[in-house]
Amino acid sequence: MPPKFARKSKNTIPLHVLDQTEVTGFLAKQDKAVRTWAKANGFTGGRSQTLMVPGEDGKPVMALAGYGTATQRHRRRFVLAGAFEQLPEGTYSIASGVAEEDLLAECYGCLITAYAFDRYRSNSGAKARLVAPKSIDAKRVEAIVAAECLTRDLVNTPSADMGPAELAGAAQALAEEHGAECHITEGDALLEQNFPMIHAVGRASTRAPRLIDIRWGNKGPKLTLVGKGVCFDTGGLNLKPSGGMSLMKKDMGGAANTLGLAKLIMELGLNIQLRVLIPAVENSVSGNAFRPGDILNSRKGLTVEINNTDAEGRLVLADALTLADEDNPDLVISMATLTGAARVAVGSDLAPYFTDDEAVSAALMQSCGPMADPLWRLPFHPAYELKIEPAIADLDNAPGGGFAGAITAALFLRRFVGESRYVHFDIYSWTSVPGPARPKGAVSQGPRAILDALPEMLNL
Repeated sequence: MPPKFARKSKNTIPLHVLDQTEVTGFLAKQDKAVRTWAKANGFTGGRSQTLMVPGEDGKPVMALAGYGTATQRHRRRFVLAGAFEQLPEGTYSIASGVAEEDLLAECYGCLITAYAFDRYRSNSGAKARLVAPKSIDAKRVEAIVAAECLTRDLVNTPSADMGPAELAGAAQALAEEHGAECHITEGDALLEQNFPMIHAVGRASTRAPRLIDIRWGNKGPKLTLVGKGVCFDTGGLNLKPSGGMSLMKKDMGGAANTLGLAKLIMELGLNIQLRVLIPAVENSVSGNAFRPGDILNSRKGLTVEINNTDAEGRLVLADALTLADEDNPDLVISMATLTGAARVAVGSDLAPYFTDDEAVSAALMQSCGPMADPLWRLPFHPAYELKIEPAIADLDNAPGGGFAGAITAALFLRRFVGESRYVHFDIYSWTSVPGPARPKGAVSQGPRAILDALPEMLNL
């Protein structure tokens, strides 16, 4: 079960969150026993430092959590979670020290510390439990945490147990949970239904490619989410080296983040007509694998020259984006673990996005800070359109030169969206160096900020 807030009881321990510069003043207001105990244990309010303060009977009467300095907090997210995961098992309520504008993000961070990926071995997260402050929307925070757990579980699962069929099964289970419709187009039926590039990328695998199509809601603006579901990427005939293949179980991170966002929208009952499209494939090597130099037809009718079979994500997304646009949605959002160029540009912690809509971009940038879900806008630079136009087909899936790879990929995708407003996220969805509330492994990027920005983007 996803982590939830605890109920307050007589055993709830007040948690005082102390900036390093405020410890002396706080202790001056406490009795001598507390001051002596804090000094004896060397409590200074340093980041992630904790101290349980006992009463006369030995039971804790309060807990202290170091909050570091304002400069340290500015450079990190979920600072309180770093202390919270050090606390002993028990129920805690924040008694002081967290600014109102930081409460939602810090509570989310504390709650998600209980997450652990335990499918293959016994494993557990933090044992401390938090009582929801009265000023936050506890149901909303719990929904965000549940969505994060779903995304992490999907991405953390190895490809042997998370292929196209299993990803489709997870999508169907989510749809059934919320009374949504889910339709799966599989194997050669993709050709019959005119999804030629999804079929071309996935046909070499023994695990048939699929297009997952979820619909939920019958009123409100139309939002379509498109997520890259490449469940494993060998690179195809342009085979990746072993080091480049080691994390390719996470190449379906776009689909996982999309499903997490869909779960949020449905659990919160937003007034939206939601559609989710996920091309689920495995990019493998066999005698019928698509080849460098091939010309593929697309659902939109555009032809695509294949210069690198390892640039397959944009191919499957293109057919799905074409289908999305046929429904005339008010907003299309695609999410994909697409390019290494995006990682070079902004690193793994920032989620870059592309859009031509200034109002959409403003809403996202306004939301990403309070939701501790950092984003950065990259441009649809028109001068680079020439890079994706080869001599013998309409489009090139992997233009040479080595420059602006994230932008040219985004420009390629934009060719398959017509008049609909469009945002594309090129995410990493993985934490290599563990930090507070973010253990090594899968992580979502973008859904929290998108959720917060939806009212502005869709006039809800």
